[in-house]
Amino acid sequence: MKGKKLIVGVTGGIAAFKAAQLVSTVRQSGADVTVVMTREAQQFVTPLTFQALSQKKVVTDLFALDRPDIVHVALADWPDLIIIAPATANIIAKIATGIADDVLTCLVMATRAPILLAPAMDCGMWGSPILQRNLDTLKKIGVHIVGPRKGHLASGKTGMGRMVDVETIIAAAKDVLKSGKVKTETV
Repeated sequence: MKGKKLIVGVTGGIAAFKAAQLVSTVRQSGADVTVVMTREAQQFVTPLTFQALSQKKVVTDLFALDRPDIVHVALADWPDLIIIAPATANIIAKIATGIADDVLTCLVMATRAPILLAPAMDCGMWGSPILQRNLDTLKKIGVHIVGPRKGHLASGKTGMGRMVDVETIIAAAKDVLKSGKVKTETV
C-alpha cells in the first residue's frame, strides 16, 4: 500500500469502529489516507479518532466553509481507490440508485477511481432481495465487493452480514489496485 492514495468512507453501522483499525493499518503500511464520514457514522465513532489515525482533517460536510474548494469534486480525482467500510444497506442503495445527498455519495458519483465496498448489516437486511438487486447493479458497473461473512451480529443473531476483518479488506484492496478485481475469498 506504500505510496497509494486511499479514501476510506465510513458509514453508520456498528462496524464503523473497525474502520479505525483499517485506517491505522493502511497508514502504517505507507498509504496516504483521507477519511470521509457520513453523519450517521459520526454517531458511532468521532471524526477526531480518524483525524488522529490519518493525520488529516476528516471530511464530514458537503458544504464545509473551512475549505476553499468544492470538496467532493476536489477529492474525486485524488484517490487510487475508495474503500467504504462499513458499507451499510443504506449507502449501497444510494450508490446503486445514484442518490447523491451527502459528501460520500457525491464523491462516489464524481470519481472515476475504483470503489471497494465492505458490507456490514444484519442478516435479514443482507438477505433482502432489494439489497441483493442493488449489489448486482453495483457489480455490473464495476464496483468491487468484499464480504460479508457469517458471524455474530450486533442484533445478537448469528448469520451472514458481519463485515470481514481488516486484513481481508486490505487484501481485496491490494487485489483491486494490482489487477482491477477482487480475488480474495470472502465467505
